[in-house]
Amino acid sequence: METEQQQRESINPSLSQGMLALEGTDTVNLPKLPPASEPESQWQQISRQISQFLQQLPEYLSSFFQDYKQPLITVALILAAIVTAKIVLAVLDAINDIPLLSPLFELVGIGYATWFISRYLLKASTRQELADEIQFLKNQFVGE
Repeated sequence: METEQQQRESINPSLSQGMLALEGTDTVNLPKLPPASEPESQWQQISRQISQFLQQLPEYLSSFFQDYKQPLITVALILAAIVTAKIVLAVLDAINDIPLLSPLFELVGIGYATWFISRYLLKASTRQELADEIQFLKNQFVGE
């Protein structure tokens, strides 16, 4: 009976310090854990993670843009070209639906093609003039 009383006394001081132990076990040599702190609720954890992410978002975006600046610009230009082409095609389709404009534009195209062929492509000297003009424009844009 006296040994049980000693065991209970050894258990009680650990309980008063916020430690838990099982009755009937020798708690002198066992490591003791501190009491568990109040756990964060799941919403608090999620909101803390979101706020940390939002705080670091400008740094992430600036480093991402610095690392991938050239590919991002290329992708943006390709998308802009696609959107522009779709808009131009839609406008041309709308113009093509107007009754008299479609044949008028066809006549203008045929007339310009006829003029271009007679001006630049029929004679060798005018073909050379066209080649020189194309080379000049190429050098002006490319810079060679």
